[in-house]
Amino acid sequence: MCLAIPGKVIEIVDAGRQIVKAEVSGVRRNVSAELLGEAGQADCVRVGDWILIHAGFALARINEEEAAATTRLFQAMADAYADELMALRRSEIE
Repeated sequence: MCLAIPGKVIEIVDAGRQIVKAEVSGVRRNVSAELLGEAGQADCVRVGDWILIHAGFALARINEEEAAATTRLFQAMADAYADELMALRRSEIE
């Protein structure tokens, strides 16, 4: 199983190599868009597109609603994990 995170394309860094800069929860990172189509083609990624990112590669384009829903889900998972860690810290070993 792989976990892909949504990011918004904010810049085309190198069109020939299909490297874009995507923003993920305020963090900007370079991502390869090679898996999304050939450079210069209509299906190639554009600034403003939402993409799913795994291990530095854009795996798919998604719409803004899907990106928001996925981000909410990840936040809920993070909150639940934080609650579990807090409960573990409060517990005592007998």
